[in-house]
Amino acid sequence: MSAFAIPLTVVGSINADITATTERLPGPGETVGGGTLTRSPGGKGANTAVAAARLGARTRMIGAVGTDPTGTEVIAALRQAGVTVDSIAEVDAETGTALITVDAHGENTIAVCEGANAHVSIDGHDFADDTVLTQLEIPMTVVSALARTVRGFFVVNAAPALPLPAEVIDRADLIIVNESEYAALPQLRSARSVAVTSGAKGSTLFSRGEQIAHAPARRVTPVSTVGAGDAFCAALTIALRAGIPAEAALRTANAVGAYAVTDPSARPAFPTLDHFLSETGPAHDLLPTGPGKDKDRR
Repeated sequence: MSAFAIPLTVVGSINADITATTERLPGPGETVGGGTLTRSPGGKGANTAVAAARLGARTRMIGAVGTDPTGTEVIAALRQAGVTVDSIAEVDAETGTALITVDAHGENTIAVCEGANAHVSIDGHDFADDTVLTQLEIPMTVVSALARTVRGFFVVNAAPALPLPAEVIDRADLIIVNESEYAALPQLRSARSVAVTSGAKGSTLFSRGEQIAHAPARRVTPVSTVGAGDAFCAALTIALRAGIPAEAALRTANAVGAYAVTDPSARPAFPTLDHFLSETGPAHDLLPTGPGKDKDRR
């Protein structure tokens, strides 16, 4: 079994993505023609879960979908990707939907209609010592409840940028944001560990506001950035949980994110994380010898 086959639970959003690809993004009040339309499964939580499963983690998804046909479709897509879906609730609401525009340079705008994601609950779920990764397309009350409940490694992708309760910042073993989110959330300077992605400038790990590791970005030509941040979150969480040193973990997660932006899908068919680690460093020196190398850092 791979050293990266850790038990990982993702608590987050599940959406259907409706994507228009155009030459450029429309401005306020502007119509841009000549687009192409695609419909696919998405959601930050579900995208992260799929990436984690494809990278090698034993991944369970907790979320909510509607009883509509879209809900059935997005659950089937998760199952097909290797994600355990038994903990996904079906609720009396429309399945969440994201309206996405992507331009010729891979930049995007996203409007999310939360739908069933507003009804996500962790009541009745046991997390044992699982690694748990969540994000902010679900109610903040759920994120706070996770902070009080999770006993294992707890990761928060603070996207979209919203003020985090003190109990979440204090409890999180790792918070992941992009540079604009980090600038918008000054309270993160007090967090135990924050990974900040900066596009072409790479990624940086901070502890209590002090830089402790940095890794440069891999140069690629982006096709779409949708889902790239979710893939980075999955990769970094798995690598750190498996005991990979911080700089090597950042470098490997950068490689996964770079791979993701070269694919038009929000859910690329990744190689396993072993592959990316071997590409970015001396794998024989970095691969962990056993699970649980990180200590419970509460």
